[in-house]
Amino acid sequence: MAFCYELPVDRNRRYLLRPTFFYGASSPPPPVFDLIVDGTFWTAVNTTDDVLAGSASYYEAVFGASGRNMSFCLGVNPDYTSAGPFINALQVIQLHDSVYNATNFTTSAMGLIARTKFGSTDGVERYPNDTFNRYWQPFPDSKHAVSSTHNVTSADFWNLPPPGVFNTALVAEQDAPLVLQWPPIPLQNDSYYVALYFADTVSESSRTFNVYINDYSFYEGLTVTSAGLSVFATQWILSGLTRVILAPISGLPPLINAGEVFGLFPLGGYTFPRDAHALEAIKRSLQNIPDDWNGDPCMPHGYAWTGVTCDKGQIPRVISLNFSSMGLSGYLSSDIARLTALTDISFANNSLSGPIPNLSNLRNLTRLHLQDNKLNGTVPQTLGIITSLRELFLQNNELDGAVPLNLLLNQGGRVVIPKKCLMIFRDIALETRTGYCTVRL
Repeated sequence: MAFCYELPVDRNRRYLLRPTFFYGASSPPPPVFDLIVDGTFWTAVNTTDDVLAGSASYYEAVFGASGRNMSFCLGVNPDYTSAGPFINALQVIQLHDSVYNATNFTTSAMGLIARTKFGSTDGVERYPNDTFNRYWQPFPDSKHAVSSTHNVTSADFWNLPPPGVFNTALVAEQDAPLVLQWPPIPLQNDSYYVALYFADTVSESSRTFNVYINDYSFYEGLTVTSAGLSVFATQWILSGLTRVILAPISGLPPLINAGEVFGLFPLGGYTFPRDAHALEAIKRSLQNIPDDWNGDPCMPHGYAWTGVTCDKGQIPRVISLNFSSMGLSGYLSSDIARLTALTDISFANNSLSGPIPNLSNLRNLTRLHLQDNKLNGTVPQTLGIITSLRELFLQNNELDGAVPLNLLLNQGGRVVIPKKCLMIFRDIALETRTGYCTVRL
């Protein structure tokens, strides 16, 4: 089960999402749960260590918007805990088109690993210094830290870092490399987006040096001046603890001001669009719907809407609706007929009213259970077109009219209908039961 927020967004723009969590209770331990965006599993939220430290937890990722809404969901995962998820705040920030524009956000998203302001002891750099309220964490190092008040024009950088990150730096000792263990945590063997930022704000001469990450050449012959520059890789393989090495070439020692590392993860797919739109229309026709009828109806796997079953295709189709005994009211939307991969439908034992819509497009439908509602009108003759239909349960409604003869002639089928329809079966043996009648074919 997942609980979702629908976020209005602009199509084809990219957004920074930052949920914040603070578990105030002392007991039991905080629940562990999943974050899901537009049907893509993002990460598992585990705030235990931060709770013990008395601090809040935040997670950050960048997603592209494929439509006018983006779903942000908290998923209950029984593999972790049975307790419900929680959230304290969610920031949704539209980024400039140039920011992280080397990443293909139609196939991937980026989850933040580290964003660092090297040499700083002043706390987190954020809004208003950073237009997009990105958090630049300090990385103090009294041995190698330098500072200046020189202004760097951040608009010259694609990722638009705040000017303040260039006021501090880590500088190597003369004729020695600068070696950093950064990010400070071990990483899984995977592809990462790595961006490093440089500006020589402490010398009028330029510096030239090589950049290595885990002994692999990241950039050779990098010349840094007071104007500043950045170097980045969109899919750099990292594993375990990471070492960044700046090896001098010219007389002046190398320096570094800031850096970002994101984990790349593929978008997890989405429900067949026509099916998703049909389910949204069906949802609007009903009242007392389950709390988890938001977000993508099928994805990620294991988080389909309550009562919805989907196939395992690359673009999942909805194959079954089992909404029996959910306390639903409202009416049966004609949009059900747009779910053309359906094999089973059950709205049994609810309080639905109105007519049965034309379902003749559902050529794969084998079971239709609508009994024990308040449906009225006639039994649609179009049901007879569905040659695959083997079970039709209509008893205990307010229906009238004849059941299509084709249904009665379907060998191996079973039809359960209101008593009002008995008169059409004069030549067919009937088994009469209390409240309804059964035709065995």
